[in-house]
Amino acid sequence: NGMKIYNNREELAALDSRVTGLSDKPPYIAEPTSDSTYQNVMTGLKQYLATEGSAAVGGVELGEDGWPTNYDDFLLTLKMYADPRGGPGSKYQGDIAVEGEWEDLAAYKVNLEYVRLTKEFRGEVLDDASRQIEAMDATREMVESWNDLQPAFPYSAQFIAIEGFKIIGSELYRNVGLAIACVGVIVFLTIGNFLAALIITMNVAFCIVEILGFMYALGIVIDSVSVINIVLAVGLSIDYSAHIGHCFMVKGGDSRDARATEALADMGSSVLNGAVSTFLAVFILLFSKSYVFKTLSTQFALTVCLGVVHGLVLLPVILSLIGPKPFASAEPPRKAESIEMTKSNNAEEAIYPEQTDDKQEEEENGDSEVQEDTFVDDKP
Repeated sequence: NGMKIYNNREELAALDSRVTGLSDKPPYIAEPTSDSTYQNVMTGLKQYLATEGSAAVGGVELGEDGWPTNYDDFLLTLKMYADPRGGPGSKYQGDIAVEGEWEDLAAYKVNLEYVRLTKEFRGEVLDDASRQIEAMDATREMVESWNDLQPAFPYSAQFIAIEGFKIIGSELYRNVGLAIACVGVIVFLTIGNFLAALIITMNVAFCIVEILGFMYALGIVIDSVSVINIVLAVGLSIDYSAHIGHCFMVKGGDSRDARATEALADMGSSVLNGAVSTFLAVFILLFSKSYVFKTLSTQFALTVCLGVVHGLVLLPVILSLIGPKPFASAEPPRKAESIEMTKSNNAEEAIYPEQTDDKQEEEENGDSEVQEDTFVDDKP
């Protein structure tokens, strides 16, 4: 409250000494050498009273310390000093909060400024999120350590964005991890085989890791926009792997290579068509100048390209090496069907040899009759 501010007037007026020498280390506060980097009404009022006296700001009696001798005189002096209608300290009017018609001083604000916390990345100047987080946390710790002053708290409009930088990493790992876990559970429930579900889920996880790598190569930073798209990429990339994995499970036989080949033959074109249609849906956005749309389209394009490569190239190879056994109701392999049909035809010939010979004789007789008729018809 106002009385505490008045009692701590000397310490508050000398607040610049507490924030000096912090420009090159956390909290990275600029040196308080000008009004643009440090603005404190208590400092300004003390300097004014020391040089000009109180004649123009109420004419109250000043004590040996250069301040009004009581709280009421202090309020009157501060009111006249920060009067927006020509007071010598009118620039501080927006930094003061009072109750009623200057009945009490509720709070006041000290304006400080951070040094510019940026870094250069591939020729572009970007915010240095790690140092900004350090600056925010160090500022809060510094203000909390001022136990000899009345309670205060630091605030900056940039703290909202910096708070996002602070938790975005943990949010990314947690949300992507939960999404992949959910995908694994759903795939297991739909396919019904633990090993197949595990392979498909790991295939999706590898795809997400590669998307993150390409994002770094393309200069896409981790922020709220890109993190949302990464979580969406989990749901998009599973589509290209789940169909191939399920088709592999319904193909019978003992050869994993043959089953993987048949799965690609049956589902490969459909998966590829789905990938192409999804890519064309976001292709036009690649030329957008909007950061949100450009980031969205780039990440979607990466998801489609990497997802289809994992689904049509990597997953069949893994399944051909360590893929699980087919379902009990799986369809028989195609080569086995053709061999079985050939064997059955040979067996039929072995059981009915006379019928086969008679059939051949009939065919020969039929051919000779046709030739004879042809010869007769050709006579003049």
